[in-house]
Amino acid sequence: MNFLNIEFFGYFAAILTTAAFLPQLIKTLKTKQAQDVSLTTLIMFICGVGSWIIYGYKISSSPILIANIITFILNLFILISKLYYSKNND
Repeated sequence: MNFLNIEFFGYFAAILTTAAFLPQLIKTLKTKQAQDVSLTTLIMFICGVGSWIIYGYKISSSPILIANIITFILNLFILISKLYYSKNND
């Protein structure tokens, strides 16, 4: 029995890196403010995550695909919130 299966590390990394964005999304939705979130960083990150999704699909890696699809969605919500709240706060 191989106790340290490499897939374990893939899923573990996927959970941690994806969950890292939940506090930012929750804070943005609660405070209805996102001026401290960099628009450039969000756009660059979303493009990078989109590339990871393509890569994960091409190499058939479930941990990469799952983590990055969820991360993409979370960050898309942060981006939408930033644009929406900045428009309404003007």
